[in-house]
Amino acid sequence: MLSVFLINIDYMASIKVKFRPSTVAEHEGTIYYQIIHERKVRQLLSDYRVFAYEWDENRSMVTSAQKSERRSLISSIREHIRWDVERLGKIDRKFDAQGLVYTADDVIEEFKRYAHEYSLFNYMESVIAKLKQNGKIRTAETYKATLNSFKKFRDDEDIMLDCINSEIMETYEAWHHNRGVAPNTISFYTRILRAVYNRAVENDIIENRNPFKHVYTGVDKTVKRALPLSVIKKIKALDLSSVPALDFARDMFLMSFYLRGMSFIDMAFLKKTDLKNGYITYRRHKTGQRLTIEWTKEMQMILDRYPENSSGYLLPIIRKAETNERCTYRNVGYNINYNLKKIASMVGVTIPLTLYVARHSWASAAKAKGIPISVISEGMGHDSEATTQIYLASLDTSVVDKANSLILKSL
Repeated sequence: MLSVFLINIDYMASIKVKFRPSTVAEHEGTIYYQIIHERKVRQLLSDYRVFAYEWDENRSMVTSAQKSERRSLISSIREHIRWDVERLGKIDRKFDAQGLVYTADDVIEEFKRYAHEYSLFNYMESVIAKLKQNGKIRTAETYKATLNSFKKFRDDEDIMLDCINSEIMETYEAWHHNRGVAPNTISFYTRILRAVYNRAVENDIIENRNPFKHVYTGVDKTVKRALPLSVIKKIKALDLSSVPALDFARDMFLMSFYLRGMSFIDMAFLKKTDLKNGYITYRRHKTGQRLTIEWTKEMQMILDRYPENSSGYLLPIIRKAETNERCTYRNVGYNINYNLKKIASMVGVTIPLTLYVARHSWASAAKAKGIPISVISEGMGHDSEATTQIYLASLDTSVVDKANSLILKSL
Protein backbone atom coordinates (compact mmCIF):
# COMPACT_ATOMS: atom_id res chain seq x y z
CA MET A 1 0.00 0.00 0.00
CA LEU A 2 1.12 3.54 -0.68
CA SER A 3 1.60 6.07 2.05
CA VAL A 4 2.79 9.10 0.10
CA PHE A 5 -0.51 10.77 -0.69
CA LEU A 6 -0.55 13.20 2.24
CA ILE A 7 2.22 15.64 1.44
CA ASN A 8 2.46 18.80 3.49
CA ILE A 9 5.88 18.81 5.10
CA ASP A 10 8.63 19.27 2.53
CA TYR A 11 6.77 21.57 0.13
CA MET A 12 5.61 25.12 0.50
CA ALA A 13 2.17 23.98 -0.61
CA SER A 14 0.08 21.26 1.00
CA ILE A 15 -0.97 18.56 -1.46
CA LYS A 16 -3.61 16.02 -0.48
CA VAL A 17 -5.47 13.29 -2.32
CA LYS A 18 -9.25 13.48 -1.86
CA PHE A 19 -12.32 11.51 -2.90
CA ARG A 20 -15.66 12.95 -3.96
CA PRO A 21 -18.47 10.34 -3.94
CA SER A 22 -20.95 10.25 -6.79
CA THR A 23 -24.34 11.82 -6.20
CA VAL A 24 -25.82 8.74 -7.85
CA ALA A 25 -25.99 5.62 -5.71
CA GLU A 26 -23.63 2.78 -6.65
CA HIS A 27 -21.76 4.95 -9.16
CA GLU A 28 -18.04 5.71 -9.14
CA GLY A 29 -16.82 8.86 -7.46
CA THR A 30 -13.90 11.12 -8.45
CA ILE A 31 -10.36 11.36 -7.16
CA TYR A 32 -9.10 14.93 -6.93
CA TYR A 33 -6.11 16.77 -5.47
CA GLN A 34 -6.45 19.53 -2.90
CA ILE A 35 -3.68 22.11 -3.10
CA ILE A 36 -3.31 24.68 -0.33
CA HIS A 37 -0.83 27.52 -0.63
CA GLU A 38 -0.82 30.85 1.20
CA ARG A 39 -4.12 29.78 2.79
CA LYS A 40 -5.75 29.53 -0.63
CA VAL A 41 -7.42 26.19 -1.39
CA ARG A 42 -7.71 24.89 -4.93
CA GLN A 43 -8.88 21.57 -6.41
CA LEU A 44 -7.46 19.67 -9.36
CA LEU A 45 -9.74 16.97 -10.75
CA SER A 46 -8.18 13.74 -11.96
CA ASP A 47 -9.49 11.27 -14.53
CA TYR A 48 -9.56 8.45 -11.99
CA ARG A 49 -12.90 6.99 -10.89
CA VAL A 50 -13.41 4.56 -8.01
CA PHE A 51 -16.32 3.33 -5.92
CA ALA A 52 -16.82 4.60 -2.37
CA TYR A 53 -15.87 1.22 -0.93
CA GLU A 54 -12.52 1.44 -2.79
CA TRP A 55 -11.51 4.60 -0.94
CA ASP A 56 -9.80 4.51 2.46
CA GLU A 57 -10.50 7.88 4.07
CA ASN A 58 -8.17 7.31 7.02
CA ARG A 59 -5.16 6.68 4.82
CA SER A 60 -6.22 8.91 1.89
CA MET A 61 -5.70 6.17 -0.67
CA VAL A 62 -7.56 3.86 -2.98
CA THR A 63 -7.72 0.23 -1.97
CA SER A 64 -9.26 -3.04 -3.12
CA ALA A 65 -10.06 -6.46 -1.77
CA GLN A 66 -7.47 -9.18 -2.36
CA LYS A 67 -9.68 -11.08 -4.84
CA SER A 68 -11.41 -8.10 -6.42
CA GLU A 69 -11.83 -8.14 -10.22
CA ARG A 70 -10.77 -4.48 -10.18
CA ARG A 71 -7.57 -5.13 -8.26
CA SER A 72 -5.35 -4.58 -11.31
CA LEU A 73 -7.20 -1.37 -12.22
CA ILE A 74 -7.00 -0.03 -8.65
CA SER A 75 -3.29 -0.84 -8.52
CA SER A 76 -2.78 1.12 -11.75
CA ILE A 77 -4.81 4.07 -10.41
CA ARG A 78 -2.74 4.04 -7.22
CA GLU A 79 0.46 4.20 -9.25
CA HIS A 80 -0.84 7.06 -11.40
CA ILE A 81 -1.91 9.00 -8.31
CA ARG A 82 1.56 8.55 -6.85
CA TRP A 83 3.09 9.91 -10.08
CA ASP A 84 0.71 12.89 -10.09
CA VAL A 85 1.49 13.77 -6.47
CA GLU A 86 5.23 13.51 -7.12
CA ARG A 87 4.84 15.78 -10.13
CA LEU A 88 2.83 18.36 -8.19
CA GLY A 89 5.45 18.30 -5.45
CA LYS A 90 8.25 18.70 -8.00
CA ILE A 91 6.51 21.73 -9.53
CA ASP A 92 6.01 23.25 -6.09
CA ARG A 93 9.67 22.72 -5.18
CA LYS A 94 10.78 24.23 -8.48
CA PHE A 95 8.74 27.39 -7.94
CA ASP A 96 10.01 27.69 -4.37
CA ALA A 97 13.67 27.12 -5.36
CA GLN A 98 13.39 29.84 -8.01
CA GLY A 99 12.18 32.29 -5.39
CA LEU A 100 8.99 32.91 -7.34
CA VAL A 101 5.85 34.40 -5.90
CA TYR A 102 3.25 31.87 -6.93
CA THR A 103 -0.22 30.61 -6.10
CA ALA A 104 -1.93 27.24 -5.98
CA ASP A 105 -3.46 28.14 -9.35
CA ASP A 106 0.05 28.51 -10.79
CA VAL A 107 0.93 25.00 -9.58
CA ILE A 108 -2.20 23.61 -11.25
CA GLU A 109 -1.58 25.45 -14.52
CA GLU A 110 2.00 24.20 -14.66
CA PHE A 111 0.79 20.66 -13.94
CA LYS A 112 -1.71 20.85 -16.82
CA ARG A 113 0.90 22.30 -19.18
CA TYR A 114 3.33 19.56 -18.25
CA ALA A 115 0.67 16.88 -18.73
CA HIS A 116 0.02 18.18 -22.26
CA GLU A 117 3.57 18.84 -23.45
CA TYR A 118 5.46 16.08 -21.70
CA SER A 119 3.35 13.05 -22.26
CA LEU A 120 5.33 10.58 -24.36
CA PHE A 121 2.98 10.79 -27.34
CA ASN A 122 2.93 14.59 -27.46
CA TYR A 123 6.64 14.93 -26.76
CA MET A 124 7.55 12.47 -29.52
CA GLU A 125 5.26 14.31 -31.94
CA SER A 126 7.13 17.54 -31.17
CA VAL A 127 10.48 15.80 -31.72
CA ILE A 128 9.21 14.39 -35.03
CA ALA A 129 8.04 17.86 -36.13
CA LYS A 130 11.50 19.30 -35.38
CA LEU A 131 13.21 16.50 -37.33
CA LYS A 132 11.02 17.26 -40.35
CA GLN A 133 11.72 20.97 -39.97
CA ASN A 134 15.44 20.22 -40.04
CA GLY A 135 15.07 18.16 -43.21
CA LYS A 136 15.63 14.80 -41.48
CA ILE A 137 12.64 13.18 -43.13
CA ARG A 138 13.93 9.61 -42.99
CA THR A 139 14.71 9.87 -39.27
CA ALA A 140 11.32 11.44 -38.64
CA GLU A 141 9.67 8.46 -40.34
CA THR A 142 11.51 5.97 -38.12
CA TYR A 143 10.49 7.95 -35.02
CA LYS A 144 6.88 7.96 -36.24
CA ALA A 145 6.99 4.20 -36.81
CA THR A 146 8.31 3.74 -33.27
CA LEU A 147 5.61 5.98 -31.82
CA ASN A 148 2.91 4.04 -33.70
CA SER A 149 4.37 0.79 -32.35
CA PHE A 150 4.29 2.06 -28.77
CA LYS A 151 0.76 3.42 -29.21
CA LYS A 152 -0.37 0.00 -30.36
CA PHE A 153 1.30 -1.57 -27.34
CA ARG A 154 -0.45 0.92 -25.04
CA ASP A 155 -3.84 0.66 -26.82
CA ASP A 156 -3.48 4.39 -27.53
CA GLU A 157 -3.25 5.23 -23.81
CA ASP A 158 -0.68 7.99 -23.42
CA ILE A 159 1.89 8.01 -20.62
CA MET A 160 3.91 10.75 -18.99
CA LEU A 161 7.63 10.72 -19.69
CA ASP A 162 8.48 10.52 -16.01
CA CYS A 163 6.17 7.52 -15.62
CA ILE A 164 8.19 5.35 -17.98
CA ASN A 165 9.99 2.71 -15.94
CA SER A 166 11.83 -0.58 -16.35
CA GLU A 167 8.70 -2.66 -15.92
CA ILE A 168 6.92 -0.88 -18.78
CA MET A 169 9.87 -1.24 -21.12
CA GLU A 170 10.34 -4.93 -20.26
CA THR A 171 6.63 -5.50 -20.94
CA TYR A 172 6.95 -3.65 -24.26
CA GLU A 173 9.90 -5.85 -25.23
CA ALA A 174 7.98 -9.01 -24.27
CA TRP A 175 4.93 -7.80 -26.23
CA HIS A 176 7.07 -7.63 -29.37
CA HIS A 177 8.64 -11.04 -28.70
CA ASN A 178 5.20 -12.61 -28.36
CA ARG A 179 4.23 -11.14 -31.73
CA GLY A 180 7.24 -12.77 -33.40
CA VAL A 181 9.15 -9.54 -34.02
CA ALA A 182 12.88 -9.98 -34.67
CA PRO A 183 15.26 -8.94 -31.84
CA ASN A 184 16.99 -6.31 -34.00
CA THR A 185 13.63 -4.73 -34.86
CA ILE A 186 12.65 -4.62 -31.18
CA SER A 187 16.04 -3.10 -30.35
CA PHE A 188 15.56 -0.56 -33.14
CA TYR A 189 12.29 0.69 -31.58
CA THR A 190 13.73 0.61 -28.08
CA ARG A 191 16.81 2.63 -29.05
CA ILE A 192 14.62 5.35 -30.54
CA LEU A 193 12.47 5.48 -27.40
CA ARG A 194 15.68 5.70 -25.35
CA ALA A 195 16.91 8.58 -27.52
CA VAL A 196 13.65 10.46 -26.93
CA TYR A 197 13.82 9.75 -23.20
CA ASN A 198 17.45 10.89 -22.99
CA ARG A 199 16.57 14.10 -24.82
CA ALA A 200 13.96 14.84 -22.15
CA VAL A 201 16.55 14.13 -19.43
CA GLU A 202 19.12 16.42 -21.09
CA ASN A 203 16.53 19.20 -21.27
CA ASP A 204 15.81 18.83 -17.51
CA ILE A 205 12.23 17.81 -18.19
CA ILE A 206 12.54 14.57 -16.22
CA GLU A 207 15.01 12.81 -13.98
CA ASN A 208 16.76 9.73 -15.37
CA ARG A 209 15.27 6.58 -13.87
CA ASN A 210 17.17 4.29 -16.26
CA PRO A 211 14.07 2.53 -17.62
CA PHE A 212 16.05 0.84 -20.41
CA LYS A 213 18.63 -0.92 -18.22
CA HIS A 214 16.91 -4.33 -18.45
CA VAL A 215 15.97 -4.36 -22.14
CA TYR A 216 18.17 -5.18 -25.12
CA THR A 217 19.33 -2.17 -27.14
CA GLY A 218 22.21 -3.75 -29.04
CA VAL A 219 22.37 -4.95 -32.63
CA ASP A 220 22.80 -8.63 -33.42
CA LYS A 221 24.84 -9.43 -36.47
CA THR A 222 22.19 -10.99 -38.68
CA VAL A 223 22.68 -13.87 -41.07
CA LYS A 224 22.98 -12.29 -44.50
CA ARG A 225 20.47 -13.64 -46.98
CA ALA A 226 21.91 -13.93 -50.45
CA LEU A 227 20.72 -15.88 -53.46
CA PRO A 228 23.23 -17.73 -55.67
CA LEU A 229 23.46 -16.68 -59.31
CA SER A 230 21.70 -19.89 -60.31
CA VAL A 231 18.56 -18.76 -58.47
CA ILE A 232 18.83 -15.22 -59.85
CA LYS A 233 18.86 -16.86 -63.31
CA LYS A 234 15.67 -18.78 -62.48
CA ILE A 235 13.95 -15.59 -61.36
CA LYS A 236 15.07 -13.83 -64.53
CA ALA A 237 13.80 -16.69 -66.72
CA LEU A 238 10.27 -16.82 -65.23
CA ASP A 239 7.45 -16.00 -67.65
CA LEU A 240 5.36 -13.57 -65.62
CA SER A 241 3.82 -11.68 -68.53
CA SER A 242 0.31 -12.75 -67.55
CA VAL A 243 0.65 -11.25 -64.05
CA PRO A 244 1.87 -7.61 -64.36
CA ALA A 245 2.30 -7.15 -60.59
CA LEU A 246 4.68 -10.11 -60.36
CA ASP A 247 6.43 -9.04 -63.55
CA PHE A 248 7.06 -5.57 -62.13
CA ALA A 249 8.27 -6.96 -58.78
CA ARG A 250 10.74 -9.23 -60.58
CA ASP A 251 11.97 -6.33 -62.76
CA MET A 252 12.62 -4.09 -59.76
CA PHE A 253 14.41 -6.91 -57.93
CA LEU A 254 16.64 -7.50 -60.95
CA MET A 255 17.20 -3.76 -61.43
CA SER A 256 18.42 -3.51 -57.83
CA PHE A 257 20.75 -6.44 -58.47
CA TYR A 258 22.01 -4.95 -61.74
CA LEU A 259 22.63 -1.61 -60.00
CA ARG A 260 25.11 -3.25 -57.59
CA GLY A 261 22.49 -3.89 -54.94
CA MET A 262 21.14 -0.35 -54.90
CA SER A 263 18.66 0.22 -52.05
CA PHE A 264 15.04 0.70 -53.05
CA ILE A 265 14.78 4.26 -51.77
CA ASP A 266 17.75 5.24 -53.93
CA MET A 267 16.19 3.50 -56.93
CA ALA A 268 12.86 5.26 -56.38
CA PHE A 269 14.42 8.71 -56.31
CA LEU A 270 16.86 8.31 -59.21
CA LYS A 271 16.21 11.19 -61.58
CA LYS A 272 16.29 11.00 -65.36
CA THR A 273 19.02 13.63 -65.24
CA ASP A 274 21.17 11.27 -63.11
CA LEU A 275 21.78 9.16 -66.22
CA LYS A 276 24.42 10.82 -68.41
CA ASN A 277 26.97 9.50 -70.86
CA GLY A 278 26.32 5.89 -69.95
CA TYR A 279 26.64 6.35 -66.19
CA ILE A 280 24.27 6.79 -63.25
CA THR A 281 25.52 9.22 -60.63
CA TYR A 282 23.58 9.63 -57.38
CA ARG A 283 23.90 10.17 -53.63
CA ARG A 284 22.83 7.48 -51.18
CA HIS A 285 19.94 8.60 -49.01
CA LYS A 286 21.36 6.75 -46.04
CA THR A 287 24.93 8.03 -46.07
CA GLY A 288 25.00 10.94 -48.51
CA GLN A 289 27.88 9.25 -50.35
CA ARG A 290 28.17 10.00 -54.08
CA LEU A 291 28.30 6.86 -56.23
CA THR A 292 28.68 6.26 -59.96
CA ILE A 293 27.49 3.11 -61.74
CA GLU A 294 27.93 2.14 -65.37
CA TRP A 295 24.58 1.87 -67.19
CA THR A 296 24.35 -1.52 -68.92
CA LYS A 297 22.11 -3.04 -71.58
CA GLU A 298 20.43 -5.21 -68.94
CA MET A 299 19.30 -2.10 -67.10
CA GLN A 300 18.12 -0.43 -70.30
CA MET A 301 16.08 -3.50 -71.30
CA ILE A 302 14.06 -3.22 -68.09
CA LEU A 303 13.65 0.53 -68.46
CA ASP A 304 12.41 0.13 -72.04
CA ARG A 305 9.53 -2.01 -70.79
CA TYR A 306 8.05 0.99 -68.97
CA PRO A 307 7.97 3.88 -71.46
CA GLU A 308 5.05 5.73 -69.85
CA ASN A 309 6.58 7.72 -67.02
CA SER A 310 5.54 11.38 -66.83
CA SER A 311 7.51 12.10 -63.66
CA GLY A 312 11.10 13.31 -63.53
CA TYR A 313 12.24 10.03 -62.01
CA LEU A 314 14.13 7.44 -64.02
CA LEU A 315 12.48 4.22 -62.86
CA PRO A 316 8.74 3.43 -62.94
CA ILE A 317 8.27 3.62 -59.18
CA ILE A 318 7.05 7.19 -58.69
CA ARG A 319 5.24 7.60 -61.99
CA LYS A 320 3.17 10.72 -61.49
CA ALA A 321 4.24 14.22 -60.61
CA GLU A 322 2.54 16.09 -57.77
CA THR A 323 1.93 13.00 -55.64
CA ASN A 324 3.00 12.27 -52.09
CA GLU A 325 6.29 10.82 -53.27
CA ARG A 326 7.46 9.21 -50.04
CA CYS A 327 4.07 7.64 -49.46
CA THR A 328 4.06 6.32 -53.04
CA TYR A 329 7.58 4.88 -52.69
CA ARG A 330 6.66 3.09 -49.45
CA ASN A 331 3.44 1.63 -50.87
CA VAL A 332 5.15 0.45 -54.05
CA GLY A 333 7.97 -1.10 -52.03
CA TYR A 334 5.47 -2.91 -49.82
CA ASN A 335 3.65 -4.34 -52.86
CA ILE A 336 6.91 -5.41 -54.50
CA ASN A 337 8.06 -7.28 -51.40
CA TYR A 338 4.62 -8.89 -51.09
CA ASN A 339 4.83 -10.17 -54.67
CA LEU A 340 8.45 -11.26 -54.29
CA LYS A 341 7.24 -13.78 -51.70
CA LYS A 342 5.09 -15.36 -54.43
CA ILE A 343 8.02 -15.38 -56.85
CA ALA A 344 10.18 -17.05 -54.20
CA SER A 345 7.78 -19.99 -54.00
CA MET A 346 7.91 -20.37 -57.81
CA VAL A 347 11.67 -20.93 -57.78
CA GLY A 348 11.85 -22.90 -54.53
CA VAL A 349 13.40 -20.15 -52.40
CA THR A 350 12.66 -20.63 -48.69
CA ILE A 351 14.17 -17.42 -47.28
CA PRO A 352 11.90 -14.33 -47.18
CA LEU A 353 12.56 -12.74 -50.57
CA THR A 354 12.67 -8.94 -50.43
CA LEU A 355 14.31 -6.15 -52.39
CA TYR A 356 17.07 -6.07 -49.79
CA VAL A 357 18.03 -9.64 -50.71
CA ALA A 358 19.15 -8.28 -54.09
CA ARG A 359 21.72 -6.13 -52.29
CA HIS A 360 23.25 -9.06 -50.41
CA SER A 361 23.02 -11.28 -53.47
CA TRP A 362 25.08 -8.86 -55.55
CA ALA A 363 27.69 -8.59 -52.80
CA SER A 364 27.89 -12.38 -52.55
CA ALA A 365 28.21 -12.75 -56.32
CA ALA A 366 30.88 -10.03 -56.43
CA LYS A 367 32.90 -11.84 -53.79
CA ALA A 368 32.62 -15.07 -55.80
CA LYS A 369 33.92 -13.22 -58.87
CA GLY A 370 37.08 -12.21 -57.06
CA ILE A 371 36.45 -8.65 -55.97
CA PRO A 372 38.69 -8.08 -52.93
CA ILE A 373 36.97 -8.65 -49.60
CA SER A 374 38.22 -5.24 -48.51
CA VAL A 375 35.98 -3.75 -51.21
CA ILE A 376 32.86 -5.84 -50.80
CA SER A 377 33.44 -6.30 -47.07
CA GLU A 378 31.66 -9.59 -46.72
CA GLY A 379 28.66 -8.57 -48.77
CA MET A 380 28.44 -5.25 -46.92
CA GLY A 381 28.22 -7.15 -43.66
CA HIS A 382 30.32 -4.73 -41.60
CA ASP A 383 28.95 -3.99 -38.16
CA SER A 384 28.83 -0.42 -39.45
CA GLU A 385 27.71 0.15 -43.02
CA ALA A 386 29.68 3.38 -42.99
CA THR A 387 32.89 1.33 -42.84
CA THR A 388 31.89 -0.51 -45.99
CA GLN A 389 31.16 2.78 -47.70
CA ILE A 390 34.62 4.05 -46.80
CA TYR A 391 36.16 1.01 -48.52
CA LEU A 392 34.01 1.54 -51.59
CA ALA A 393 34.78 5.23 -51.72
CA SER A 394 38.50 4.54 -51.92
CA LEU A 395 38.14 2.22 -54.91
CA ASP A 396 38.42 3.16 -58.56
CA THR A 397 34.83 2.97 -59.85
CA SER A 398 35.93 1.13 -62.98
CA VAL A 399 37.08 -1.83 -60.87
CA VAL A 400 33.59 -2.35 -59.49
CA ASP A 401 31.97 -1.71 -62.89
CA LYS A 402 34.21 -4.39 -64.40
CA ALA A 403 33.20 -6.82 -61.67
CA ASN A 404 29.54 -5.94 -62.20
CA SER A 405 29.94 -6.67 -65.90
CA LEU A 406 31.35 -10.10 -65.05
CA ILE A 407 28.37 -10.82 -62.79
CA LEU A 408 25.77 -9.75 -65.37
CA LYS A 409 27.43 -11.86 -68.06
CA SER A 410 26.94 -14.87 -65.82
CA LEU A 411 23.15 -14.50 -65.93
